[in-house]
Amino acid sequence: MRAARIAVKAGTVTPLQRYIAEEIATDHVDGLLTRREALRRLALLGMGTAAASALIAACGDQRSGQSTTATPVDTPTGPPPGADTARSTEAITWAGPRGELQGAWAAAETPRGAMLVIHENKGLTDFARSVAGRLAGVGYSALAIDLLSEEGGTATFADPPAATAALGKAAPERFLADLRSGLDELARRTPGRTLGVVGFCFGGGLVWRLLAAGEPRLTAAVPFYGPLPDDADFARSPNAAVLGFYGALDKRVTDSEPAARAALEKAGLVHELVVEPDADHAFFNDTGQRYDAAAAADAWRRLQDWLARYLS
Repeated sequence: MRAARIAVKAGTVTPLQRYIAEEIATDHVDGLLTRREALRRLALLGMGTAAASALIAACGDQRSGQSTTATPVDTPTGPPPGADTARSTEAITWAGPRGELQGAWAAAETPRGAMLVIHENKGLTDFARSVAGRLAGVGYSALAIDLLSEEGGTATFADPPAATAALGKAAPERFLADLRSGLDELARRTPGRTLGVVGFCFGGGLVWRLLAAGEPRLTAAVPFYGPLPDDADFARSPNAAVLGFYGALDKRVTDSEPAARAALEKAGLVHELVVEPDADHAFFNDTGQRYDAAAAADAWRRLQDWLARYLS
């Protein structure tokens, strides 16, 4: 994705905006967005037409000749893994570092540990809530945080791409402070239980950033297809056992897997990085067009095994 990054640098964007911009452009290349809609969404991020067009062309070159699973499909049939035992979630608020934070809370009947769920770049959606409910159903109380709380919450955005743009324009430091507050709230609600974190896409990238910033309370961390920060150093999160997931077709993110492995080995962290064959970006999201039921089922099984080993 080197060419795409050069194209994005032509504008004034942050690393988070760059990642989101690349995702929008790739969605267009894969036929999930019209060019007009892709340009509109890139404009919300602050990209001009020329820079946006260059990015789309670069992402097209990246995907050229690559078989993908990104053809638009109907809503997948059958429930996602873990749905049969999922527990209900409730909306909660708590005092955060810059004001009230919002989230969806799912309590396990007899919690073996507790998980913080970090959403995709769409904000706190039904998908993120469902992950919290599914985790609670298998014994891990879970809190899905809304990182758009400062803007009034994800639900205040009538235009979902505007919510994505708002996330891209916020400083990563703000997110890290909110995530630590989320862990505080999780610990308050599950006293004495070990803490873990799982994130998807944008949220997966924040899992990596939280590990790099240092969070010794974490004993398990699970980034799903999240972008790796530059020069990642995980030495300040010595207790985290890391299970990372990638899709083989998602070269934009999966190409960073060797660097992630090297950083984890250097920090001496227990880890396993899984590349799901034939799966693309966002393969775990059953509400999306890249959902891969086989890869999602395998990831859910591996996730449960990992949490039973390091979070129970």
